[in-house]
Amino acid sequence: MAQKLINIRILYTLVLLISIISASSCRNDFETTESTGNLEFSRDTVYLDTVFTNIGSSTFNLKVYNRSDDAISIPSVQLGNGENSNYRLNVDGVPGRVFENVEILAKDSIFIFIETTLDINQVGDGNNEFLYTDVIEFNSAGAQQRVALVTLVKDAIFLFPERDGATGIIETLDVNGVETSIEGRYLLDDELIFTNEKPYVVYGYVAVGDPENGTAKTLTIDAGARIHFHADSGLLIADNATLAINGSLSADQEALENEVILESDRLETVFSEVPGQWGTILLTDGSVNNTINYATIKNATVGILNESNTDTGIANLTLSNTQIYNASAVGLLNRFSNVNAFNTIINNCGQFSMLIQLGGSYDFTHCTFANYWTGSFRNTPSVFLDNSLTASETLFVGDLTSANFTNCIIYGNQENEIGFNKEEGALFNYKFSNTQLRFDDIFGNFENDPLYDFSNTGTYENVIRGGDPDFLNPELNKLQVGENTSGNNLGLPAGAIEYPLDLIGTTRSNSPDFGAYESIIFPD
Repeated sequence: MAQKLINIRILYTLVLLISIISASSCRNDFETTESTGNLEFSRDTVYLDTVFTNIGSSTFNLKVYNRSDDAISIPSVQLGNGENSNYRLNVDGVPGRVFENVEILAKDSIFIFIETTLDINQVGDGNNEFLYTDVIEFNSAGAQQRVALVTLVKDAIFLFPERDGATGIIETLDVNGVETSIEGRYLLDDELIFTNEKPYVVYGYVAVGDPENGTAKTLTIDAGARIHFHADSGLLIADNATLAINGSLSADQEALENEVILESDRLETVFSEVPGQWGTILLTDGSVNNTINYATIKNATVGILNESNTDTGIANLTLSNTQIYNASAVGLLNRFSNVNAFNTIINNCGQFSMLIQLGGSYDFTHCTFANYWTGSFRNTPSVFLDNSLTASETLFVGDLTSANFTNCIIYGNQENEIGFNKEEGALFNYKFSNTQLRFDDIFGNFENDPLYDFSNTGTYENVIRGGDPDFLNPELNKLQVGENTSGNNLGLPAGAIEYPLDLIGTTRSNSPDFGAYESIIFPD
């Protein structure tokens, strides 16, 4: 008898379970009432940021709420321009531009996803930028509700890996000195001036040079130009070629209208500070007389990979009034080169803000090398000097003829932001003068290492070890220094004489401050 009761209970449970499943499977049959136009939305305008012509946008979303106690049906949801709209929708999982009888359960919501691809030649007014708009219309009984859609589309000059008369492959050396091929091509003569009339969008690597005859070539980039790189893309300056970035001081330090900006082709706000979105600016060992003035280089893997070491009697790279931010690996990587840099800032890099390998000759004046990277674990200093390089399991050594830091700041969010590796058999000369650097060495690991002998005035003269640079907001790449900066009025006067203006055009005093900026009083 007991066993029979158990079997009955099991049978009853199975029947009940089947009934629940059947009811659930028929959920599409719930009764709805027609919407009366009382929908609520997660936003009243969807801004799809900025896109380049003929390049698809990211996907944005809008949430539509039914706050009522009844399931509702919206008779019509559609784009204002209907099937002719350049926006694309996906309403609760269904793609299209016009939808009928869209249902929402009581106290529930649905998602609408929005994308666009715009051809400025079809939607624009002849200018290089055009604001394209439309609306999503929710038509209910006797009422209509709207959500605006807004997208700024920009015309651009696109540089692809292949063009008539130009190859799609560049033969070069990788970081280990091994011959390799990368997707890209050499720029033709009619492409060697980048103007500020339209932004440039680069796919693959574009190279400057003449691989057949070695004829001298120069890429000139005018003040105010905007260069955008797709993923795994970059710029390569080959043998006997020169990069000349000719930015100038901007009146508006927010718009930076005269600065040359090199960054990713992802224009959405969410990508504006994301590291590692493109490759690098590679100055090969045969490139000559490269100059970069008033430029911002951001969100690369390596900001500048400088291997230029041609003996021309002048600097292989002159870096002035330049900012390098958010490199996922290294901001400025130099190998056996000759560099003169002033009023330059590097910050927020995954490994080093600046790395010197294989020696060379370097002069840095009124530069700020900071590293407040928080994107991952970092155990490397902001600045590292090395007279060697290991490639293909072979150790190469080069003379570090000089590495002079004058009126500089070297700082970051780690205890030790300066480091050295000295191999015997080659020169290793460096000097820090009137410079603030962070080197806490709280465990005394380096107290007997002569490279870190801060009492040696031959290598460290008038150095502030520690202190507070009083940066405005280094995590957001705002490296202006306040009046409480430790290097206030402690710079060598010679720095101010040689470079009388700071990065933003402020006149330096006879007793200048450390770093690329003169100190200011921060607003409350």
